[in-house]
Formats: sequence, C-alpha cells, structure tokens
Amino acid sequence: MNQVIVIASGKGGTGKTTVCAGLSIALAKQNNRVLVIDSDSGMRGVDIMLGITDDLVYDISDIISGGCTMDQAIYKPDGEYELYCVAAPNNPDDEVSPSLLKEFIEKVKADFDYILIDSPAGTGSGFEAAAVAADRAIVVVNTEPTSIRGAQNIKNRLLDLKITDIRLVINRFDKDRFIQTDIYKDLDEIIDESGIRLIALIPEDIKITTLSQRGAMIHNWSKSGIIFSAMAQRLKGHNVPLVVKV
Repeated sequence: MNQVIVIASGKGGTGKTTVCAGLSIALAKQNNRVLVIDSDSGMRGVDIMLGITDDLVYDISDIISGGCTMDQAIYKPDGEYELYCVAAPNNPDDEVSPSLLKEFIEKVKADFDYILIDSPAGTGSGFEAAAVAADRAIVVVNTEPTSIRGAQNIKNRLLDLKITDIRLVINRFDKDRFIQTDIYKDLDEIIDESGIRLIALIPEDIKITTLSQRGAMIHNWSKSGIIFSAMAQRLKGHNVPLVVKV
C-alpha cells in the first residue's frame, strides 16, 4: 500500500485542511497506519484539528535542519488509532524545499499505509513541495466559479508533476444555497468544468466545523464521518455509494 496523497486546492477557504483531517481519521479508524504532514508553512492548522497543539515543540523544519529526531517531531493524537502528525513551521520563512520534503517522505514512507500531505492553497512553491513526492492527489473545491478555476490550475500543475491519479472533493455543499445561487445547473457541470473525477460530496455541517476547531474530530464523529469513511473506502478501490445522505 504505502500511498502518499497530497490534498490541494486552487484557492483558500475551501475546507481543504478539514478534509485532510477527516480523511486521515477515517483511514486510521479503518485500521491503517496514517501520517499527516502539514506543509502549509505559516498557516498550519492540522495540529489544531487533530488536537496536538499543546504538545508541539518541533515541526518539519526542525527535522530537516537536524534540530530534532524524526520521532521527536512526529506526534500522536490521543486515542487508540494509528494516526500521527508532523506540523508545518509557524514561520513561513521556514518553508521546506521540495527536494528536502521528498527526502523526508522517502525515509518514513515504509512505516505508514498512508501519508496525507496538507498542501498550501494555490500553485506556489509550497504546493510543489507538498506534491512532488505524492502518488495521488485530492483537489478540494466549493461550488463557486473561482474555486473551480483554481481546481483547473491545480490539475494542470499536478499533471506537470506526472501525477495522474487525481480525484475531486466538493466540500461544504448546501443544496438550498446551490439552487438559490443558480450558477451551475447541476453538480455534473462542476465536475465536467474541473475535469476531475468526483470521489466525495461533503455537505455543509456546522458540527464537523466545530469539532475540527476544538481539536475533537477524532473523539466525537459527526454525521459527516459517514462521508469520510466512504471516501476512504473509495480510495482503496471499493465500490461504495458516492453520495451518503446525512
């Protein structure tokens, strides 16, 4: 198995980090050993959502610079699941280069079933660092033209990096709002415009937002956990329903 998956978005505010955290928890709950690497330097958020902020001393830049061992910078959230996390630097100037992040991933890849990399939004150097070692990619969008355009740009950059296994997540979907805005006639139009195959439709859910910001996602799964669980199954190639009602 040993898959490296980059979670990306063309613009900020899509809920990309929440999707990364939710998917990592779902995979861990399915008896996989999972490592989440936050590569969004200066804007890190995975540590908050996985509830490890108070424990943080070291981040990925400390490992790269030799300021700590790998074991010291890999944190395990509370719980019985095999879920681990490496934080991004708090200072954007400490962003890790693509070659060094790839080298780190190659060192630890054999120890995990899945490595999820939370990429910075957009297609800058941080995105390249996050994506260069990936086997697969998940692009997170909302039902907005600016978000879909960003997804197109991300897809093109991923293809430039020879990553062809790309899947789409439509996040924070609100059916009533989607109908009222009347920008797209249906979800198929969004999928066609992005040019990416859909793997999950995640509804707007205030509970999952609240849990993620409190660092309690792993302990108190909302109804959207069903969606993340199904998404994890689809990543493994299982034929489960695409849309789960919540």
